[in-house]
Amino acid sequence: MLLESTRKRATVLLAAAICLAAPALANAQTTLHAVMQSDLKILDPIWTTAYIVRNYGYMVYDTLFAMDAKGDIKPQMVDTYSVSADNLTWTFTLRDGLLFHDGAPVTSEDCIASIKRWGARDAVGQMLMTFVKEMKVVDAKTFTISLNAATGLMLQGLGKPSSNPAFIMPKRVADTPPNEQIKDYIGSGPFVFKTDEWKPGVKAVFVKFDKYKPRSEPPSAMAGGKVVKLDRVEWIVMTDQQTAVNALKAGEIDFIEQPSIDLLPEITKSPDLKLVDGNPLGYQYAFRFNVLHKPFDNPKIRQALLYAFNQEDFLKATIGDPTYYKECKALFVCGMPFASDAGMTDKLESNFKKARELLKEGGYDGEPVVLLQSTDLGTLTNLAPVAKSLMEKIGMKVDMQSMDWQTVVARRTKKDAPDKGGWNAMLTSWVAADILNPVSSAFVNASCDKAPFGWPCDPELEKLRADFAREIDPAKQKAIVDAVQVREAEYPTYINIGQWYQPYAMRKTITGVIAAPVAVFWNVEKAGG
Repeated sequence: MLLESTRKRATVLLAAAICLAAPALANAQTTLHAVMQSDLKILDPIWTTAYIVRNYGYMVYDTLFAMDAKGDIKPQMVDTYSVSADNLTWTFTLRDGLLFHDGAPVTSEDCIASIKRWGARDAVGQMLMTFVKEMKVVDAKTFTISLNAATGLMLQGLGKPSSNPAFIMPKRVADTPPNEQIKDYIGSGPFVFKTDEWKPGVKAVFVKFDKYKPRSEPPSAMAGGKVVKLDRVEWIVMTDQQTAVNALKAGEIDFIEQPSIDLLPEITKSPDLKLVDGNPLGYQYAFRFNVLHKPFDNPKIRQALLYAFNQEDFLKATIGDPTYYKECKALFVCGMPFASDAGMTDKLESNFKKARELLKEGGYDGEPVVLLQSTDLGTLTNLAPVAKSLMEKIGMKVDMQSMDWQTVVARRTKKDAPDKGGWNAMLTSWVAADILNPVSSAFVNASCDKAPFGWPCDPELEKLRADFAREIDPAKQKAIVDAVQVREAEYPTYINIGQWYQPYAMRKTITGVIAAPVAVFWNVEKAGG
């Protein structure tokens, strides 16, 4: 009865969303209805690393550089760039015809302000800014970045594909303090966000920006020409997965970003539907500690969970089908250049005896752990109950608090004590492209107050990350990565609880979907309008 009630409510919401959009739909030639991973409630893709906000960011903003399907960084808003012989001065010139959605030209001042704000929030940006001596406007389309030491992070940072990308905003918006959310949503990208049609809990609406100037190259992952072939994209909120699949079958929606793995056989049997492997690199599940409060202020107690946990329990509970998951202890993704088991070979084996010993050494005295559980993302919902069970097996008390994902996203930013509205631990997932090395992996950032939520503080990890940023020899980089993993075993900032893969589901009328770390809607076509 509860499931039926949920389905009825989702159907009503879908109908309401379509009715609300009726005036605009009457004029739109082609509208794509998509059910995304979660509801959109935050509109600042620099303030948060939440992937739904990153996805929104790619609709509304553009980037100076972008990563192609080979993993190479290519110019995007930039036309030409050069670097001095000593590798200390970079010069960038923008393409002609770049406009914001209000018609104002994109200028060097906008770019510098945007880089500064991104550099204060993003893990790679923060490290890159330690090398930056000065950013200077040359003219309206050209600017320079001068460094105090050479680094390989410049293009990798400005072109990183996922949270947080260095999105370019108008200077007046980018001047918003990094720890405050923006309130002006004028972008530089291929779609315009319709704030007047935004109904949190129901839908988010984007329309084609007719004055956007795409590059001439064909699209390749996040790079190349962002040619928009849809007039309108609507993100419909539908939290029940079976209801979403039923709507997909009926043609009421066109695309599901994260269909439940257990429903994939039903999708493949439908003659009107198909699965597309949109992100071949996959994802990594993560258990994140908050080190500000007991008990996880003590590394020994965090180490205890490295021994108590095992990846198989988490992966079976969330994904189920081994076709779509992999046990992998490497922090920087199995199958990629920096994959390593260093420091992890005896961890993640549910060695409860060792875990209990570490709890005792750490002086754990029975204080409850406030564990945040997301209830509305199918790929996350079952993670917290597994963590709770394994923690209780070694004698920990767990207060699992359930809420929707956007509430988790808001709450995880709070530094308050757990019994005052804060938290001790939460679980999430990273797209593999975000975590391929110690600098890009946000959860390895241990820069205290500058670190992402959880706020780990470890000079040794930070020195290793800085060493990696300065090193250009791949063999020496690999040795640094191994040292990072060994230190992570001593000072855990998070726990890698498995690698997994997620296809998109869509109607066969949808073509042109690009394989990329992010679900993007340029190049996408819909037959029949």
